[in-house]
Amino acid sequence: MSVSTKHPEKVLMTADTVGGVWTFSIELAAALEKKGVQVFLATMGAPINRQQLADTKNIPGLEVFESGFRLEWMRDPWENVRLAGEWLLRLEDYVRPDIIHLNGYSHGCVPFKAPAVITAHSCVLSWWEAVKGGPAPEEWDRYRQEVEKGLAGARAVAAPTRAMLDAVYKFYNFSAPGCVIPNGRDERLFMPAGKKEEFIFTAGRLWDEAKNIAALQSVAGNLGWPVYAAGQAYHSSGTLVADGSMKMLGLLSTRELASWLSRASIFALPALYEPFGLTALEAGLSGAALVLGDIPSLKEIWDGAALFVDPRDTVALKNAISLLIKDSVLRQKLALRARERALSYTTSRMADGYLSLYKAALEDRATGFEEGHRCAL
Repeated sequence: MSVSTKHPEKVLMTADTVGGVWTFSIELAAALEKKGVQVFLATMGAPINRQQLADTKNIPGLEVFESGFRLEWMRDPWENVRLAGEWLLRLEDYVRPDIIHLNGYSHGCVPFKAPAVITAHSCVLSWWEAVKGGPAPEEWDRYRQEVEKGLAGARAVAAPTRAMLDAVYKFYNFSAPGCVIPNGRDERLFMPAGKKEEFIFTAGRLWDEAKNIAALQSVAGNLGWPVYAAGQAYHSSGTLVADGSMKMLGLLSTRELASWLSRASIFALPALYEPFGLTALEAGLSGAALVLGDIPSLKEIWDGAALFVDPRDTVALKNAISLLIKDSVLRQKLALRARERALSYTTSRMADGYLSLYKAALEDRATGFEEGHRCAL
């Protein structure tokens, strides 16, 4: 393949079908399509569900290749990871992409013909430190080694926040240059309703300790307003045991989620670990006042546009939400600030960032990255 300064025409992208990685992949594929780039999406993990299938049908030119290979963070995944690498090489021969965009780590060392870039959405080692308060146990040593090999093989690494990019350089030894490219969300999907209603809302992987929804549940009965929670509460990796103090809505479609967010006055996410926080972005677009965990990544995005609380301090969480319930002026002010901030995180901005990264990778250019292998796009 000859090197060109033009942006790539075809991208082979991997996607995890669980959580925010899927949303990121679909949003980026749609935004790239509008800029003349065709995306070929290779999915791993759980089967594509009905909502996800509908997502793919809305993007002209998108081709999807589905598999059930285990992901690197799952139990005993390594034979599946090896087989998935062979499958990706066959897909590359078929698609002949200009760029390989990996939304996981381990396949960065696969001998692709096209340059590979990685987006670091999260990782087990940084999750463990933030959530458990110490290093991951020895059982994750193989994971660390495989992730490090993948990062070392990539042409470049992107992350949605500086905090996540710093974490990747902290926990893994590699020299590929890195960029901060914030995620984006289609603003047409999430808008405020004409009138907000008196309830608190949260959404996401409720089972994930990192989201810390148990803290919200512990104060929900003492807030005066009802608390609604959307998302999966049970998973092989964890469970949120409902005690009746929050109204559990289960998994919602994008349209259903947007309807709830449009009416919610307050969105709470007292996260211990959140590399970006797409649900907070959706809530911001929907004009909800945000109460968020006081962690570097969320402060990086929302400083000045949200109330922050120590995620391990349930009294502070209760007080922050209670303050917004009582003070309608502050609540409306924060809601307006959150929406203004959220509107800056566009899918077009995200796509432009990745197009610049792809071009740099195609040119094998180190000069596009600031000293210390970090840049911001």
